[in-house]
Amino acid sequence: MIEFITEDALKIWTEGGWLMGPLFILGLLIYYSIFEIYFRLSSKSYIKTDSNIWRHWVEKPADAQGDIGRIINFVLADKKTTQDVSLRFQEVRHTLVESIGRRIKFVAIIVSAAPLTGLLGTVGGMLTTFSGLSSSEGSNTVGLIAGGISEALITTETGLVLAIPAIVVISTIRKKLDALDLFLKKLENSINQHLLDAKRSQA
Repeated sequence: MIEFITEDALKIWTEGGWLMGPLFILGLLIYYSIFEIYFRLSSKSYIKTDSNIWRHWVEKPADAQGDIGRIINFVLADKKTTQDVSLRFQEVRHTLVESIGRRIKFVAIIVSAAPLTGLLGTVGGMLTTFSGLSSSEGSNTVGLIAGGISEALITTETGLVLAIPAIVVISTIRKKLDALDLFLKKLENSINQHLLDAKRSQA
């Protein structure tokens, strides 16, 4: 069974032409980057932590734990005003949200290159087909036409197979990133409100 699948895969690879190599490299780069970003976001406890717990940490930073605890202690370290806290949160967003956002844009560019590379294979396959049609040798003509059509179809299909699932995963990653950004805004508002309440109680 495994040998049959391997032979079939090698046959498809060969019939796809030289562009199967670049498509393979693109596929590795796309899915390594996508899943690295996905698991990096999924491993964080920002969204999973109950709001009552992290609101308690805002009031008592010494009790704060995990990723949220590190953020709370970072923004409150020697910071007594809401302006100071907002500046610290800008740094946090730059590190957590904006850096991942830039990587997502880069991956999206690579993903868009996959079907375009497949389209290039389509053009190459059609050129091979036309070359076969213009040939005067019967058996050679059939071989060239069949090879050209195979190359055109396989590279196009491979490019789409690489791109379509990647687009779905990128959409999921963007939703997670939006949720993280929303959480940081809630956390910032909660900390600023806590500082304002503390000032009022001291007045």
